[in-house]
Amino acid sequence: MTTGMSMPFDPAAATERFHAMIGDLDFAAIEDFFADDATYSSGKVGGLKGRADIMAAFRRYFAEYPDQVAEDSLIESVSPLAARAVWRLSATSASTGKPLVRRGEETITFNDQGKIVRVDVTDF
Repeated sequence: MTTGMSMPFDPAAATERFHAMIGDLDFAAIEDFFADDATYSSGKVGGLKGRADIMAAFRRYFAEYPDQVAEDSLIESVSPLAARAVWRLSATSASTGKPLVRRGEETITFNDQGKIVRVDVTDF
């Protein structure tokens, strides 16, 4: 028997799913997670607007760092439609062979359909 009520949206769980898709390099699933007019802001890539630009940046990044391994030390809901993740990653540049190690946090904001509308990344 169903009550007609759906489960409340869990932005922390959605962020975990999003990070798992990134870890799997599932570009189709990643793309589907973003709203058409999403924004992505990071000191490393600057500001991106729109799903197409965000996905182009993801594809460029993972072409250069295909062996990235990332780990979340914290994912917490900060509002009904946003979560904060603290992470660290390591990867190797395909073109130079140099290692990349980053630590930081991001706040991911979702719309009421569960699509990502904003990602704000801060490196530590």
